Amino acid sequence: MKYDERIVQLNAKSKNLDAQGIIKLAYDEFAHKVTFATSLGEEDQVLTDMIAKTTPGIEIFTLDTGRLFAETYELMAKNQKKYSKFKFKIYYPDTKNVEEMVAGKGINLFYESVENRKLCCHVRKVEPLQRALSNMDAWITGLRHSQSLSRLDAKIFEWDEANGKIKVNPLIDWSLGQVHDYIKKHKVDVNPLHAQGFISIGCAPCTRAIKPGEDIRAGRWWWEEPEQKECGLHNNLKWKGNTKTT
Repeated sequence: MKYDERIVQLNAKSKNLDAQGIIKLAYDEFAHKVTFATSLGEEDQVLTDMIAKTTPGIEIFTLDTGRLFAETYELMAKNQKKYSKFKFKIYYPDTKNVEEMVAGKGINLFYESVENRKLCCHVRKVEPLQRALSNMDAWITGLRHSQSLSRLDAKIFEWDEANGKIKVNPLIDWSLGQVHDYIKKHKVDVNPLHAQGFISIGCAPCTRAIKPGEDIRAGRWWWEEPEQKECGLHNNLKWKGNTKTT
C-alpha cells in the first residue's frame, strides 16, 4: 500500500477519536515502530502524560541541543524520574559537526543570517532527529494548528517527506486553552518559563517572551519573517495566513 493511501485510511479511522484514541491508534498500527519526539513544551508534556497512561510501550525522546534553558533541563530531569518505567531517550548533536560549525561561523552565528540559523538548527536538531527516527515508521508530535502560520494545514496523520516517515499530530485541533485545561486537571509538570510569557520554548539564545496579541511563535527567532520560522524538524509544513494569541 502506498503511504498516501495509508494516510487517507488512518485519517478516516481517527475521525471520531480524541487525542488519547489517536495515540492508541498509532500504537496499534505501528507498535514499537512509532516514537514520540518531545520538546518539553506544554503540548508535549500533555502527550507524555497521555502516553504514560494509555500506551507506555511508545518510546519517548528529546533533543538536547546544548543551548537549552536551565529550566528546560530541570523539567527534563523531572520527566526522567516521573516516567522512569518506560523509555525516555536524549539525543545530542554530533560533536565534530558542532565544533566545525562554531569554528567557521562563530558561537552565535544564527543572528547573522537565516542561512546560518538554519545551519545551526540542522546541526543541533535536524541531524539528531534523523538518527532518532532512523529505525521508526512513524513519529508523534505536539503540533497544533494555532501554534504557527506554517501549521494551519497540518493533518492528524500526514507524510513527512523530509524524514520519510508518517507524522502523527494528536493535538492538531486543540486550542491553547484546552492544553492548559488538561495540564491543570491532570497536574502535569510544565516549564516555569511559560508563566513568564514564553509560549514556545526552544534554545535560549533564540527564544524570548512574547507580548499579549503577538503571534505565539513571535518569541522564536524574532529577528526573522514569520514564513521562515521553522527549524527544519517540520519541513513538510507550509506558511499560510495569520495566527495570534487571544
